[in-house]
Formats: sequence, structure tokens, C-alpha cells
Amino acid sequence: MVFDIDDFLIKSYKAQASDVHINCSKSPSLRINGEIFKITDTVITSEDIKEILKKTLRENYTSDTILKDIDYIYEIPNVARFRVNYCKDVYFGKFTFRIIPHEIKTMSELGLPEYLAEYAQFNNGIVFVTGPTGAGKSTTLASIIELINQTRKKHIITIEDPVEFLYQDKKSVITQRSLGLDVDSFYNGLKYALRQDPDIILIGEIRDKNTLMSAIEASETGHLVFSTLHTNGAISTINRLLGFCESNNQGEFTARLANCVKGIIHQQLVPTTDGCLKPALEILTFTSTVSDYVKNGKLSEIALLMQKSKQGNITTMNASLIEMYKNKVITKETAMEYSLEKIEMEQFLRGMLKSTAESIV
Repeated sequence: MVFDIDDFLIKSYKAQASDVHINCSKSPSLRINGEIFKITDTVITSEDIKEILKKTLRENYTSDTILKDIDYIYEIPNVARFRVNYCKDVYFGKFTFRIIPHEIKTMSELGLPEYLAEYAQFNNGIVFVTGPTGAGKSTTLASIIELINQTRKKHIITIEDPVEFLYQDKKSVITQRSLGLDVDSFYNGLKYALRQDPDIILIGEIRDKNTLMSAIEASETGHLVFSTLHTNGAISTINRLLGFCESNNQGEFTARLANCVKGIIHQQLVPTTDGCLKPALEILTFTSTVSDYVKNGKLSEIALLMQKSKQGNITTMNASLIEMYKNKVITKETAMEYSLEKIEMEQFLRGMLKSTAESIV
């Protein structure tokens, strides 16, 4: 019996899976709330792999496809879109389907802080959303873009690899372009976007210096740019950005970067006590003080400022996790596991236990 990929994907969507893994010679598996669950009543064959490729790639399938690594989008109407990665492996072939709902959730529905709505009101600059793979960066960006779409009369251009969430024009006009189909690189996509009367540009990822420099130039000429980086925290993101430039131009580059970056949002999805996943965020809004610290290379001062801040526009990952722990959303073990500054977190947890014990006495 041939494996019915559409039926399996529909069932996976209804089970609220985030990812679907299809391996040749193995049972399919789902990622639900961060954990992998195996479906043991089915084993995928090499013929299944070929049929899935033919069905999901359609006219793009050739006999050579089975030997390639491919990223593409597959859609089941009235169900969801799926970002697909196919790769050749030792067992013949493997698919990873990332489920992308048709409906774009609001910030409130995602559990994101209200302050992020202010990032949708900027007229220029760059906002970075960072974090590991699977942290919900694209989902957070989609909620910000959709908020702009609903509230502002702008032209938004997205350049993605591939296009994930689809937008319907509301107050804004939205142009969506896919890497490999509509443009050959983020750099060229951004270069041509500047000739298409944009107000806001979403770049799927900053991967090289040329793309970053183009993003800086776009922000300096009155455009608002959103993008992602795979970094581990706000300070790590600043270091990564500074690392794109050679040392002989570092001073000028650092000043331009400090002036154009509006904010860094670092995100993780953490398991909650009720078995779900919720975002924990580190936020660094570039105030005049933060920009001056960046220009002068005082990153340790930024870290100290973040630790002391009581404002929603500047907060550490630890502060976010601690708030979730205090509200019994996560356990102390989860707070420690996802902390970016584990010594500080350990000291806080010890302090909480000590103050609790003293109040009982």
C-alpha cells in the first residue's frame, strides 16, 4: 500500500505537530511541543520516498532529484503550507516538513510582549529577530508584518528562502519573493527591492557582509528592514554583526551599525508546566545610550544595563525566564536549562529558595 503523504500531513496538522519527519526504512515521527513521537505502525519504503517527491515537487521532479538536497514549499489547500527539506541519506532519503499555518497569529495569541508592537511603528532602521532553528523567529516576524499590514498604508517586500507565511493585502500592499524562484540571492533581492518603491523589507536571513551592508544602506535611506540571525543572545548578535566587517573599516562600520539598528529580539521556545511551548524573549532596543555603547565598544556596559533594566524595551533572557518561573509557567529546571547566564540564574534561584525558607520560619 502506497503511503498517503497528504493524509498523514493533515493528521499531523490536526495533532498540532510543528514538524514531520519521513525517513526511508523507518517509521514516521512528529515533533509536538518540542518532543519527538514515533508512529510505529508504518515503515516508509524507497518507493514511498519517490512517490512523495513526485507528488510534492510535481513538474520539478526528475530522476536525478533523488540525489539532491532541496528546499521547497508544499501546500494542501484549506489545511496548511509546509516548508520541505529533502536530503539524501544513508537510508536512501529523508523529508522534514515544517508546518506553516495559513492563519497568522497575533502577538497576543503567540504570548509575545506588548512592547514588540512598537517595532511595527518604526519608519526606518533594522530590527533583528535571533535564536536557534525552530525558535519561532519566522512566526514572530510574521505577526509583526501582519500588524503593519493591518494598521499602516505601506508597501512591504519580503525576500525569503522559501516564502513561508502568505499575506493578504489589507491596508498595505505586500510583494513576496522566494529565493531560487524569484531571486537568486538575498543580496540581489534586496538590491532590486530598493527599485520597487518599498517602505518595509523583510530579508529572510543575513548570511554575508554584502547583504548586511545593503540592509544598512536601505535603512539609512528611509526604509524599515526586518531580518533574522542564528545567534545566542543580544550581545552575541552585536558581536556577530561587528564580525562581518574587516578591522580597517571597523570604526565607520560600527558607527553606521549603531545608528541604524533599532532593536534585537532574541527568542527561545521553552516547555511549560502544562506541556506546551511558549516564547521567552531577550529584548534590546537601541536607545541613544545603547547606540553610544556600541559605537565605543562597551558591550559589557550594555550587558550590565540589560541586567539592571526594569523596562519592557530592554530585558534579559534570564529576566524573561524568571518571570515565567515566578508565574509558575515553567519549572526551575527549565529556567536553568534555557538560561543564557546560568551562574546568574543559579544565584537567583538560590535567593528565592532562601527567602521562601525564611518567610516560613
